[in-house]
Amino acid sequence: MAGAFRLPAAGRLDAGRTLRFTFDGVSHTGLAGDTLASALLANGVHLVGRSFKYHRPRGILAAGAEEPNALVGIHRDAARRTPNVRATVQELYDGLNAVSQNRWPSLSFDVGALNDLAAPFFSAGFYYKTFMWPRAAWERLYEPVIRRAAGLGVAPDQPDPDNYSNRFAHCDVLVVGAGPAGLAAALAAAEAGARVILADEQPQPGGSLRFESGAVIDGKPGWEWAQETVARLAAKDNVRILTRTTGFGYYAHNMVALAERLTDHLAAPDAQAPRERLWQVRAGRVVLATGAIERHMVFPGNDRPGIMLAAAGRTYLNHYGVAVGRRVAVYTACDSAYAAALDLKKQGIAVPVLVDARQAPQGGLVEQAREAGIEVLAGHAVTGTRGRLRLSAIEVVPVAGGPQRRVEADALLTSAGWTPAVHLFSQSRGKLAYDAGTGRFLPGTHAQNAVCVGACNGTTDLGMVVEEALHAGAEAAGQTGAQARGATARPEARSPEGWSAGIAGPAPGAEAGKGGKAFVDFQNDVTAKDIAQAVREGMRSIEHVKRFTTTGMATDQGKTSNLHALAIAARMLDKPVPEVGLTTFRPPYTPVTFGALVGHGRGALFEPTRRTPIHAWAEAHGAVFEDVGQWKRAWYFPKDGEDMHAAVARECRTVRQAAGIFDASTLGKIEVVGPDAARFMELMYTNPWARLEVGRCRYGIMLREDGFIYDDGVVGRLAEDRFHVTTTTGGAPRVLHHMEDYLQTEFPHLKVWLTSTTEQWAVIAVQGPRARDIVAPLVEGVDLSDAAMPHMSVRTCRVCGVPARLFRISFTGERGFEINVPADHGLAVWEAVWAQGERHGAVAYGTETMHVLRAEKGFIIVGQDTDGTVTPDDAGLAWAIGKKKTDFVGIRGLRRTDLVAPGRRQLIGLKTLDPSIVLEEGAQIVADPNQKVPMKMLGFVTSAYWSENCGHSIALALVEDGRARMGERLYVPMPDGTIEVEVTSTVFFDEKGERVHG
Repeated sequence: MAGAFRLPAAGRLDAGRTLRFTFDGVSHTGLAGDTLASALLANGVHLVGRSFKYHRPRGILAAGAEEPNALVGIHRDAARRTPNVRATVQELYDGLNAVSQNRWPSLSFDVGALNDLAAPFFSAGFYYKTFMWPRAAWERLYEPVIRRAAGLGVAPDQPDPDNYSNRFAHCDVLVVGAGPAGLAAALAAAEAGARVILADEQPQPGGSLRFESGAVIDGKPGWEWAQETVARLAAKDNVRILTRTTGFGYYAHNMVALAERLTDHLAAPDAQAPRERLWQVRAGRVVLATGAIERHMVFPGNDRPGIMLAAAGRTYLNHYGVAVGRRVAVYTACDSAYAAALDLKKQGIAVPVLVDARQAPQGGLVEQAREAGIEVLAGHAVTGTRGRLRLSAIEVVPVAGGPQRRVEADALLTSAGWTPAVHLFSQSRGKLAYDAGTGRFLPGTHAQNAVCVGACNGTTDLGMVVEEALHAGAEAAGQTGAQARGATARPEARSPEGWSAGIAGPAPGAEAGKGGKAFVDFQNDVTAKDIAQAVREGMRSIEHVKRFTTTGMATDQGKTSNLHALAIAARMLDKPVPEVGLTTFRPPYTPVTFGALVGHGRGALFEPTRRTPIHAWAEAHGAVFEDVGQWKRAWYFPKDGEDMHAAVARECRTVRQAAGIFDASTLGKIEVVGPDAARFMELMYTNPWARLEVGRCRYGIMLREDGFIYDDGVVGRLAEDRFHVTTTTGGAPRVLHHMEDYLQTEFPHLKVWLTSTTEQWAVIAVQGPRARDIVAPLVEGVDLSDAAMPHMSVRTCRVCGVPARLFRISFTGERGFEINVPADHGLAVWEAVWAQGERHGAVAYGTETMHVLRAEKGFIIVGQDTDGTVTPDDAGLAWAIGKKKTDFVGIRGLRRTDLVAPGRRQLIGLKTLDPSIVLEEGAQIVADPNQKVPMKMLGFVTSAYWSENCGHSIALALVEDGRARMGERLYVPMPDGTIEVEVTSTVFFDEKGERVHG
């Protein structure tokens, strides 16, 4: 009956704010502030799914991100279907539609449950043994079946319509976790003046204070203190609080990745609003206050719906006002479960028995339980459970032996102790230390600037937790240079609850149970027997045990299971736990959507659109644009009635006859500065640089280690210790990364600094016979004569009164100048240059004309005329390799036998016998068009254009032994017929290169 388990006198939710939702088509009601899990429990629904391998009925185990069972699908509409959502973290909203997974035809009657009967065939490692033979059956039989059976939920089959965002942030102190420890640490750091980011995965900070009914801090109930502290922090301008935000990855240099859920809790989110936001936070110091995760008891039948963690039962009771059953038994090996029994009893819930695996538990909570009329069975074990789709009874026996007793119960709370949540600490490459006294792995040696506080650090007394966190927060602020504004008040904190060590592995006496599976890892259906079998079959490393059994793998990452599995393996190996070791916790800590990781964009927002300072002028003058990387570049400038062919022909002709003006701002530009700048350039490029005079330029080629061309560009030497390096437009980021990688890893002894200046300089290229006449009136302080400023020179000057770098270089083969001015002045200088250009009959030209003009001169474009397997010699650029150089990146690669062997593809020119035919780029080239298929391909066309200046088509191609084929006839088979071509030099215009000198 709906609402039957909601207690009016318990919880913190507003009973007047009801919401409707459906689960597997059945309508229910919940309250604002519920999770799907708490709302289902309030409606008496415990069965929520089927297990992965055996399809056993599964219920809700936890109340947070550690939930391994209650994975459901959330269906907003046909396109918004998210599988494997933890019901314990999915907030309820009006109209929520949830479905169970991994079952057919229904949740209560699942044919897949037959797997449970065939369990002996599915024991640990069965897939390694079963699917090895016959070999041919893998692709046809095994793989299709396995793929259909794999997974729990169904992946969406439509494009994701949601938006996602990404933010980068820096702070002095990042606090992950907003329980009592995290709140105290954030408060101390903030009041010391530090810039603080506080992140917590819950909608409301408070952590364990959600369920700890006896906690008192600063004279107030713990939850009340937490909310007041949050309000106090929120009022500070140096604090950012991120709720619904999970720290899922800790990376190098104190970078922590956070996933913030923005709309998953809303009934009708704005369609344009991002669904999730990825935060990449770089912190001066990280405070990890991630708490601890309660472990379940390992005993036969411990996975039946209705069995859950003790702290989860308390959370549903004290925070959500939901009783997890009417007769709730408790099974524990530590003190904290006693508090759960007492809270239930105070709310009028029957607690028929509290079974404690310890022989003689001591303490105030034990006495309180007995005084409350709860039967405490010390030294006893639960050896089995009853019920098909929901727990109905438990079987209890004395650990030392004795008669079995059956206890009727519709829910069972279990606690084997608490495991510190050290996942992020482990991801930071910190070293864990084993505490033999408590049987826990705790943070040991930190690898990064971080500190762990509270339960994740092994501190369980509330007073000590708050004290430790306040000290850590103040210390973190001081370490990052924040100035203290006065000491944070030290609130008194106390709690009558104890978190004793507990046990790891099967509970004492569990072996008395007959025939039931004792699960260690619920999500992957791994039992205690599977772990033992793995050891018996030769697995000695815990990493091998993990992979052989799949325990602790996938999205769960062993939150509730790892310590149990480790204890069983250690016992089988007869080794201490620390000698067996611990598996690696990998990011993400909890599942993160691909959309959040990728920063989903579409349409105009698919990726950033970059525009040069001259873009608006080009747009106003009718330019047609193309996308080059992320840049919008003017492709050509058509006049009325002109198509692309006519416009490009006019632009090419005008540049050669008079002049052309081109926006080259997108060229990659890198400043290489430092006393060892020349030595660094010698190592990064094939060319020699040490003797290059200040004020001169040189064309440079950069290789990969394998000897293939990586990038090229003109480099100008501005001073003895300063080079201005240009790269291809699309290559700027990777070239800078390539340089920085070598500087940091191979040449760290060199005193060199690299700075990207691509966006700093606007570049205006003026090319053609009248280029100097156009530029001269605008340039101050430089002699532009051929003698004073020859080709391949650079000068620092002023252009239109603006500080500038003036290069005399050419990518057209004509006399050329490239004016570099600060980007803010780019448009003004362009307009002044254009005004001069119009007087001399110049034309504005785009990238297509630039391509044609450079191809007429045989100048390559890396990535178009190279394919990642081209050496400098292949491209006809062997002259660019310093003959006396003994070392540079790629020098050993160039000496490989296959790179100097005959038959390599070399860059050559092609002329079609029919001059009007323009070849297709990428077209294959053969020696004999009549040979049998498959034909022997000699190479392919890399660039092909109509050349107005040559009066015929031109092409560049990579062809086997190309330079030895000069004058030879080759063929290009195409769908409409075979095209005959002649092999020529790569230079089609001004073969002697005289025009570049004027």
